[in-house]
Amino acid sequence: MLRMENELGMPSPSAQDHTGQELMGHSQVADDPVAEAWARIRGRLREDVGEVEYRSWLRQMTLAAIEGEEVVILLPTRFLRDWVRTHYGDRLRLLWQGEHPGVRRVDIRVAAEARPAEAEGEDSTAPRAGGLAESLATPPRQQAAAAAPARAEAPKADSRNNDWSAKLDPRFTFDSFVVGKPNEFAYACARRVAEKPASPGFNPLFLYGGVGLGKTHLMHAVAWAIQNGEGGVERHVTYMSAETFMYRFINALRNQSTMQFKESLRSVDVLMIDDLQFLIGKDNTQEEFFHTFNALVDAGKQIVVSADKSPSDLSGLEDRLRTRLGCGMVADIHATTYELRISILQAKAQTAEVEVPSRVLEFLAHKITSNVRELEGALNRLIAHANLFGRPVTLESAQEVLHDILRAHDRRVTIEEIQRKVAEHYNIRLTDMSSARRARNVARPRQVAMYLAKQLTSRSLPEIGRRFGNRDHTTVMHAVSRVSELMQADVSFAEDVELLRRMLET
Repeated sequence: MLRMENELGMPSPSAQDHTGQELMGHSQVADDPVAEAWARIRGRLREDVGEVEYRSWLRQMTLAAIEGEEVVILLPTRFLRDWVRTHYGDRLRLLWQGEHPGVRRVDIRVAAEARPAEAEGEDSTAPRAGGLAESLATPPRQQAAAAAPARAEAPKADSRNNDWSAKLDPRFTFDSFVVGKPNEFAYACARRVAEKPASPGFNPLFLYGGVGLGKTHLMHAVAWAIQNGEGGVERHVTYMSAETFMYRFINALRNQSTMQFKESLRSVDVLMIDDLQFLIGKDNTQEEFFHTFNALVDAGKQIVVSADKSPSDLSGLEDRLRTRLGCGMVADIHATTYELRISILQAKAQTAEVEVPSRVLEFLAHKITSNVRELEGALNRLIAHANLFGRPVTLESAQEVLHDILRAHDRRVTIEEIQRKVAEHYNIRLTDMSSARRARNVARPRQVAMYLAKQLTSRSLPEIGRRFGNRDHTTVMHAVSRVSELMQADVSFAEDVELLRRMLET
């Protein structure tokens, strides 16, 4: 393994762009194939992504070593590492393979995670036999025989006995979470809490979103990261559902062990409660959670909560609890986009090591839009069918195996159903949808109904107009355009319309 001493230290003022010469410090790189290859790769990346994006995300990369068939690249923070790994990892691997076909994997790490060469009894500036320079000159088959591939470590279980915490799912880690625009803010907040629990402004962290969009995955990922010491300190993490919290509290009341219940929860470093909406209407349990919440926050402990709605929309919670939940960081997870669904399916297929044609993935991403769980379930079912019967995955087999799921998603929505649902949502009369009233509290819901009719039905614009009081098709066009503009300008309005769409599609 070759390690470059100056890469693990702070760059000098003249080393802002981390070129090949800067990687080697004072030594010359004209005859160094490693530095030359790295300089060419950085140059191609700069051309591909542009100067602004390169300086924002890629400029701080440094090359650490090649271990067997694996290239190791360092970045200064975990957030940068995760972003580069997600958005540029495949591109880096392809560029390295272009320089040397023997490279099979590019591992992107945080600089603090690299082992100092001095601790290994090595000269940090001299390559060991089979190091980086030798690797580029050795045929790939000989490299494969000389070194075993690195294996990703599974999350470590908490070594302490924690009877209060639910079992964490080893599949739900940050590495397996697919990031896209609908969830990137929630993901970034979760990473921040995992790295620095109880940071100002991030305590409590409140995650909310619809069913199957990734809230529980992020909760487990935060728990795994903190348990495994990602923030640099060993902490006691307790994760449970709101239902479990309630049942344990009731059991403590019955057994007259409420003091033990309070002490057990107040002794943790991180308390994570999933599906908080379950506490709506449970006044005594809410009061106990409120006191637990205050005690932990006052002691500098981290609280992470998830629910299906934002704190302000959880109308059944006590005002004092709702206010405290909203005083930290509130992060929402939006409905998935087509691009995110494709990325999720590709990641799952790659993990299952099954070849799934791109047209099948595109078909599933178009047809199943409700939530990620159903999308993953459909793919798992398709892969299991192919494995059991020894058949390849095809578009025809997908339509045959998933006929029941696809039929449910092909349910036809009628204009009358849209009008009724929108009228109920905005608390107006159904007759207002076709009336001549132009008051804003009536006109705006009518425009939303026209927009949804255009999006969810195959009816023509003139036919939609006739269903709304014999209005002209240009009125429908204006309504569709106006609602689209408002959705881009007003996030809460967009969420309102998206909620109506989900209600009509399910």
